[in-house]
Amino acid sequence: MKLLSSKALLPRFMSNGASLSTVVLAGTLTLMSCGSTPHTQVDVLIIGGGASGVSAAVQASRMGATVFVAEESTWLGGMLTGAGVSAVDGNYRMPAGLFGEFRERLEAHYGGPEALKTGWVSSILFEPSVGDSIFKSMVGAESNISVAYNAVPTDVKRLDNGWTATFENSDGKKFIVDAKVVIDGTELGDVAKQVGIKYDIGMESRDITGEDIAPEQSNGIIQDLTMVAILKDYGRDVTIDEPEDYDPDEFACTAINDLCVNPKQPNRMWPVDKMITYGKLPNGKYMINWPIEGNDYFVNIIEMNREQRDSAIAEAKAHTMRYIYFMQKELGLNTLGLADDEFPTDDLLPFLPYHRESRRIHGKVRFDLNHIMSPYDTAEPLYRTTIAVGDYPVDHHHHAYDGVEDLPNLYFHPVPSFGLPLGVIIPDSVENMLVTEKSISVSNIVNGTTRLQPVVVQLGQAAGALAAIAARDNVDVSDVSVRDVQSAILDAGGYLLPYLDVEKNDPAFKPYQRIGATGILRGDGRSISWRNETWLRAADPLKAGELNDFADFYGVGYDAANDDAEVTVAQVAELINTVNADINVADCLKNLGIDKHDSDVITRGEFALLVDSALNPFSRDVTVHGLFVDFE
Repeated sequence: MKLLSSKALLPRFMSNGASLSTVVLAGTLTLMSCGSTPHTQVDVLIIGGGASGVSAAVQASRMGATVFVAEESTWLGGMLTGAGVSAVDGNYRMPAGLFGEFRERLEAHYGGPEALKTGWVSSILFEPSVGDSIFKSMVGAESNISVAYNAVPTDVKRLDNGWTATFENSDGKKFIVDAKVVIDGTELGDVAKQVGIKYDIGMESRDITGEDIAPEQSNGIIQDLTMVAILKDYGRDVTIDEPEDYDPDEFACTAINDLCVNPKQPNRMWPVDKMITYGKLPNGKYMINWPIEGNDYFVNIIEMNREQRDSAIAEAKAHTMRYIYFMQKELGLNTLGLADDEFPTDDLLPFLPYHRESRRIHGKVRFDLNHIMSPYDTAEPLYRTTIAVGDYPVDHHHHAYDGVEDLPNLYFHPVPSFGLPLGVIIPDSVENMLVTEKSISVSNIVNGTTRLQPVVVQLGQAAGALAAIAARDNVDVSDVSVRDVQSAILDAGGYLLPYLDVEKNDPAFKPYQRIGATGILRGDGRSISWRNETWLRAADPLKAGELNDFADFYGVGYDAANDDAEVTVAQVAELINTVNADINVADCLKNLGIDKHDSDVITRGEFALLVDSALNPFSRDVTVHGLFVDFE
């Protein structure tokens, strides 16, 4: 038996070369006797090194778990890098956890947050290759993570005490990884299907989800995918040869120009200079991910085999190349060509398409639009179990589908910001398996907002935390305390609920998050133009009617003649002492730095800090459905 040290392999790990096959970073890969299949054992196996897979690996490793990541390409980061979607959508004011860390590293690389505002579609734009290098740096700093590139899973099986998975690399060689917990981080939920997890594809009817804007009948229609292109300005004519089947009418109304006669989206027409700067990146590059008669492409490859997928993706690539030629020839953008210093691929296109939609598993809970719109009025109080936040509208791409006029209008449907519950990543029927990326247990409608990069990175981080705890305690992921996972996320700088009252480095941040997750104080969600927000309203006076949730939580009575009456410190102290007579509220306030007298009105934020400190209600655990464990 030979142990292959990772230290000697570190330079190869950092390489972007397409010939890279299997690389191990940190730890060791156990090689059996000559001619046998390499075999290793870890706590957590992550299949797919995409946006969620990377964050799951880093979080699990930082919590002490040994981790193996198997990635089909030679890059890390998935849609953020390998698919070329290097313009972050949403969460600009909520730099949660590893998403925030990634953003900070981008800012350090380019010279500050303003340097990332090169285009108008996003406030965070970067070169995909830079994103890949940052993710590799983050993974490379962890001593417990091993990575294999060009690794395709050929078999994943359940064991009595975990899982075993067989992989094949680009050289046709196989290796085996055993793990206590497996995380499906694939783009389309392929591992979930392979191990028998139930799932849905396409749109559910409104009778199934109870969502008013869902279609009357279910269908199998998914969102358009996009083969993104990264162009750069060469300063000279780089027009490509005319592609096969080129027809300028295919893209005539992608922007305002003389060829456009009958636009499909007349209310979304932009001048050419506005269209091209949509995804302008640093260093004179342009992300081409244009939805208006551009390179969005409809095809449903989810249930195809690998050969069928490759054929369909080749058609999507051809569509993008025709679009590039149209821009060069018809729109006068002939100095822009495929960047030769981004993707190490033969065609200079990304490793994979941008998949906006995939299988959606049947999880312990299914998160739907009603949970977002009315989090406190649904049968399951899932807001108590949240592990990630989002603030982007429901955004579906269907205009490349022939028949879009018969589908619900899901173009930037407004929602308040939201917290995403833990149960969406836990399959309902398979043990010690977690599912991330866009294959989580949400409705088709909600996928239009949960699919976005900051949310997916957070989901991976939560999966990594949950997997690390389960592996450490030798329990099934379903048996891990919700509060333990949430605490790990808070400790890692993550958000549970999308409150904007304080920054995450403020001392009040964690108490506000914990109190919000108990329901003792409710957040106020708003959708204002493009801004989707939630506020704890920490600076507002506490009103008597807002103490009803405290009373329900602790089973104590609170009788107020006027729900709008402002509450004093003395009244709050009396209520707290009803729960625990030994608590000296005056001392608690002093320790918190709150200088108030008994007759002073207390604010919602001060009340949250006081209750968190004095009573620690967050320690009361909840089920994955949001019910209190001691009441279920």
